[in-house]
Amino acid sequence: MTIVEDARGVTGGVDTHLDVHVVAALDPVGALLGTAAFPTTPKGYEALLGWLESFGPVVKVGIEGTGSYGVGLSKFLAQAGIRVVEVNRPNREERRRSGKSDPLDAIEAARSALGGKAKSIAKSKDGPVEAVRALLVAKRSARTARTSALIQMRELLVTGPDQLRSRLRGLRISALVAEAARLRPARSGDSVVIATKAALSSLAHRVQELDGELAELDSLMRHCSDLLGRFGVGPDTAAALVVCAGDNPERLHSAAAWARLCGVAPIPTGSGQTSGRVRLHRGGDRQANAALWRIAMVRIAHHPETTAYYHRKLKDGRSKKDIVRLLKRYIAREVYRYLPRS
Repeated sequence: MTIVEDARGVTGGVDTHLDVHVVAALDPVGALLGTAAFPTTPKGYEALLGWLESFGPVVKVGIEGTGSYGVGLSKFLAQAGIRVVEVNRPNREERRRSGKSDPLDAIEAARSALGGKAKSIAKSKDGPVEAVRALLVAKRSARTARTSALIQMRELLVTGPDQLRSRLRGLRISALVAEAARLRPARSGDSVVIATKAALSSLAHRVQELDGELAELDSLMRHCSDLLGRFGVGPDTAAALVVCAGDNPERLHSAAAWARLCGVAPIPTGSGQTSGRVRLHRGGDRQANAALWRIAMVRIAHHPETTAYYHRKLKDGRSKKDIVRLLKRYIAREVYRYLPRS
């Protein structure tokens, strides 16, 4: 979008909330045209866009929270052909100086969009990647419940009756779950043994049900096939990476932009005689960053070329953290080539 194009129309800014969105409109030179509030419903979105268009053709709209409260409005505006850019929350210094209110936040969002401070294209959230994100939410919940059930089984065995401990001691997780699922509490006898058997059997059946649920969710994540062919990339890491990229990865103009989004791009910190120094980027998508870390760990342990590289860098005096950062940056460049493009 050029400056000439921006000069032809109105720029909007939206402070999003659960029930009401507050919008501000600016003219091409940044003068405030007005503010208004609209409900977060399809009719409210239509009224919001109509209100903005009453001042002239809408060039773009900066929206705070395009991935949460603003997702519905972002989709609506994108489908209407309006350019949507993602706006960060106003910084604390600006809020201390100007105050805090919904109209002020909307005005700040519009000014960020008009001035180019906010230029990140919002995720469209309208395709198969959004479906993967929804499945990933359910999968993480199921995995957490499975882990909790297994921990509870182990704790019951630590303090349980000796006859159960001797029967189930030393078994691997799969064997423990299968054996515990076969337990049948007797109708009479030691009440502690009966209760412990019933608890272990219940937890084991819960784990088995969750295993089936996780397998079914994995089978539905079909939009990650290209990434799954890379060494060390499993269903969970592939899903986290494609969700980070979104349904419109073309908004990521380069591998460097992708690396920054994943939080693995180096940040310059040099000053004076220490020019050229960099530090770790602590922003970005933390789930994608963790996925890159897991891939790096798998490759260090099982990929011969990566293992040799790791030991070579150790001999050169690099720390383990530095080597992992280098690997994550390399893996991010590799992953960028295999992100789904449709």
